[in-house]
Amino acid sequence: MLRFFYVGLFLGFSLSAGCTGNNGDSESDEVDTYELQITIQVPDTTSTVYLTGNLAQFGPWQPNGLALDGEGTERTATIHVPEDHTFEYKFTLGSWNQEALSEEGTVLPNFQLNVNGDTHVQHEINQFKKDPVFYMDDWKAAGILGTMVNWTNVSSAFLSEIRHVQIWLPPEYDQNPDQQFGVLYMHDGQNLFDSRLAGMGVDWGVDEAVVSGVSKGLFDPVIVVGAWNSSRRTEEYSPWHGAGEYARFLIEELMPRVNAEFRTLTGPENTFVMGSSMGGLLSYYLVKEHPASFSACGCVSTHFPLSEAWVGSLAGDASARDRTPYILKDIEAGETVPEGTRFFFDYGTKGLDADYGPTHEAVRDWLLSMDRVEGEDFLIREYEGADHNEASWRANLENQLVWMLGRTLPAN
Repeated sequence: MLRFFYVGLFLGFSLSAGCTGNNGDSESDEVDTYELQITIQVPDTTSTVYLTGNLAQFGPWQPNGLALDGEGTERTATIHVPEDHTFEYKFTLGSWNQEALSEEGTVLPNFQLNVNGDTHVQHEINQFKKDPVFYMDDWKAAGILGTMVNWTNVSSAFLSEIRHVQIWLPPEYDQNPDQQFGVLYMHDGQNLFDSRLAGMGVDWGVDEAVVSGVSKGLFDPVIVVGAWNSSRRTEEYSPWHGAGEYARFLIEELMPRVNAEFRTLTGPENTFVMGSSMGGLLSYYLVKEHPASFSACGCVSTHFPLSEAWVGSLAGDASARDRTPYILKDIEAGETVPEGTRFFFDYGTKGLDADYGPTHEAVRDWLLSMDRVEGEDFLIREYEGADHNEASWRANLENQLVWMLGRTLPAN
């Protein structure tokens, strides 16, 4: 059972928003801070518990941000939080694959504190996520449609960290043994099919969306390959940092293996890519830079505001940095996109997405300046009320699938 207690402050829950969560202000001599003591009760066999949250001292949102003191059933941490800062936080065993769960076994939303004085907070948490391989092996219990094939601990000559890869086969794969299928490569693979694995407890429902779209005749069935992210997600997914090496992992290592082991239709006209937030940036990059491999992308809540200053803030660097989004610099420098490629960008009006309108409008003007036709070569859509989270991405997924796989204009 989860219990929490508080004195003289408001404690609530909110879903994490942002490519790595909301960024907290770093401490400085000019900012008053308050002491926050956190005590957590856990089972006595629990390993090291970590505190993570939206403060610069935690990365921010690095899952192993701060190891709590103590052993046995009680662990503690004392930190300083800027005055009037809304502190959002979670507990993990060192990775997002092992974060705290509710009594029902679901991922907890963020704890949230409005800190306006020295404060002591207590929590009781009785379980954390099991090793993700446990849930992967037990995929049928999640009610996943079709068939799931799991590749665990996949290594790469181009990336420094191993990761799991899940290959989802539509029902037609077993029903029609002579049929070949196009392939959709998706990022943040742990969030796609199983709520037990999803970072915020809500998965995209990719299997349901594909099966539904096929049943409506909107597009043909497709194989979906979901590569999990790593602790280097921001670097690996950024077009202006490590995306080039990530592209080599996909194109030179993962795609050949998928094509060798499954009945795939090859060539860019049958190969697509999709992701959210930083994964949206990566999807855009892969089609722009590798049109011989990918023909179309779905870029969900595309994090176009990414800038030198933003990257610095993720590393806790409060020094003055250029706030101009990288994409605007590229446009100013004369960047182009290859003929025959197709892009779908979307964003919402809540949370982090509420700031995405200006950069998406700049991208629209840029594409139009190259005589690209909206509705044929690209589409940019704003979803009123949509937030920067899996629940919103799940709700609008079919539009992206229709655009990539059906080559028709999705309904509003």
